[in-house]
Amino acid sequence: MGTSTANHDTTAPAGARGGGLLRKSPPTGASGPFKDPPVVIEPTTFWSALELREMWLHRELLYFLVWRDVKVRYRQALFGITWVVLQPLTMALVFTFVFARIGRIPTNDVPYPLFAYAGLMLWTFFAGAIATTGNSLVGNAHLVTKVYFPRLLLPVATVAARLIDLGVVLVILVGLMLYYRVGLTAHLLAAPIPILLITFLALGVGLWMSAVNVKYRDIGIAIPLLMQLWMFASPVVYGLGSVPKGLQRAFSLNPMVGIIEGFRASLFGTDFDWPSMLISAGFTVLLLIYGTYAFQRRQRTFADII
Repeated sequence: MGTSTANHDTTAPAGARGGGLLRKSPPTGASGPFKDPPVVIEPTTFWSALELREMWLHRELLYFLVWRDVKVRYRQALFGITWVVLQPLTMALVFTFVFARIGRIPTNDVPYPLFAYAGLMLWTFFAGAIATTGNSLVGNAHLVTKVYFPRLLLPVATVAARLIDLGVVLVILVGLMLYYRVGLTAHLLAAPIPILLITFLALGVGLWMSAVNVKYRDIGIAIPLLMQLWMFASPVVYGLGSVPKGLQRAFSLNPMVGIIEGFRASLFGTDFDWPSMLISAGFTVLLLIYGTYAFQRRQRTFADII
C-alpha cells in the first residue's frame, strides 16, 4: 500500500537550518502519488527575515515566554515581586541621605525622595531589561538549537516581562505622589512618551548585546559594569540642572538624559527640555534599527555557535 511523501530540500546552510528565520516557498511542480507540493527551505535576507507576520502567528509563544520569565524570576523568592519595589525604593532612601542631606541636589522644589525614585524606577527597568535581554539567547540555548520560532521573540519577551515590573513600581510612585501631595497637571498626558522611548531603547541595546553575546561571552560579563557606569553618567539621582550649563548639550547626547528628564517633567509639571527629548528619540530610533539589523544579520549562526 503506497504512502504519500513530500520532498524537502536539505541543501540550505547549516546555520540557516538551525538558526534564524526561514522562508518556506513551494516551487512549481509536484511529486508523489498524491502530488503533494515539496517544501523548499531557503535562507532569507535581512528585511524579509524581519517576519512580523511570523511573530504574530507565534503570539501565544510570546505570552508563555513572558509568563515564564516572570515566574522563574520570583519562583523561589520569599518576598516575590516585592523585590521589584524594594530595589528602587531602598536606593532612593540611600541617595536621599547622601545627596539631599549632604550634597543638596537641586530638584525644582520636588521632594528629593520622590525625585530620586522617579529616576531610579526607570533606570532599574532599563538596566534589568538590558541585562536579561543580553543573555536571553544564551540562556535559552536549548530552544534556539532544537525548536523553530522567530528568534526575535526571546529578547522581545524579556523586555515585555520587565514592563510588568515597571507597572508595579508605577503604583508605588502614585502612592508617593499622594503622600507628598504633588498635584497632577496636564503634563502627565506626556508620561507614556518617555516610557515608550526607554522601552525601545532597552530593546535596541539588548538586541545588539544578545546577538554579540552568542559569540563573545565577555558581553554578558561586562553588562553590569557598563550599566553602573552609564547610571552615573545619566541624571538618575540628580537633575540636568546639576550639570554646568556649558556641558549640558553635550551631556544630553546620552539618550537617557532626555528620557528621564522628560519623565520627571511629565510627573511634576515642570518645563520640558524638548531638545534633549528629541535627541533621545533620535538615538532611540537609530539604536533600535541598528540593534535589529545586528540581530538579524547574526541570527543564521546562532544555532551553530551557541
